[in-house]
Parts: sequence; structure tokens; C-alpha cells
Amino acid sequence: MAKIRFEPDGIEAEVPAGTTILEAARKAGAQVGSACGGVCACSTCHVYVKEGLTALSSASEREEDIMDKAFDVQANSRLGCQSRMEEDRCYVVEITRESRQAFIDEHPELRPAKPRPPSPGGTHPGADRERD
Repeated sequence: MAKIRFEPDGIEAEVPAGTTILEAARKAGAQVGSACGGVCACSTCHVYVKEGLTALSSASEREEDIMDKAFDVQANSRLGCQSRMEEDRCYVVEITRESRQAFIDEHPELRPAKPRPPSPGGTHPGADRERD
């Protein structure tokens, strides 16, 4: 089994070799975006592979073309939907800020509740003072 840890959350999962990073993220509950559903049509599953990069499947020309849409591409950047963990070893993946935001946009029910504004006619500072 391959082991994967998603940073910065420290979420971990064990998956069979051949599993993609995106599939592992879904199993683990890690917040990796997938606006296209994982068919290599967007770049929302962009991650940084901190450990295990050479043990992943090779990037296809299609993946490289789609990666041009991603923000802050680095030498260890991969698309989670295209990166298969080919060896039974440990992998460490950092979820990009854009990927996490894409995940939240795809799952609005997981957004933190916004504070409610005060109701009209409510109390205000000094309301309990007597008027002269």
C-alpha cells in the first residue's frame, strides 16, 4: 500500500499503488479541488509533491498543457487527477491555496458561517444612558 500525507493539514491515507493523488484525497477527506471531476480539463487539483515525485506516473503532454493554467507552478507541481502513485511508499503532497479555494467553491456547505450583522433597531452603545 502507498501512504500519502496531505499538508498543511497532516491528513493521511493508505491506498493501493496505482491510485491517483486526487482519488487518495477524496478517500482521506483532504480538500483538493476537482472542478472538472478529475478528467484533466482544469488545473484545480494542482498540488506540490514534496516527497515521492519520482515514484509518480510521468506527466503527459495533456497534463503539462493544463498545468499552464495553474498558479505558481513549481518543479514539483503535478495535477492530482493525473498523478498515479506507482510504488508502495510514502508520499507527501502540499495542497495549493488555489486548489483548496476551488474545493471550498465546489462545496459551499463547508464554508465557515459568516457572522450575522446586528438586526435593525437593536441596541447600540450608550442606549442605556438616560437622556438629559
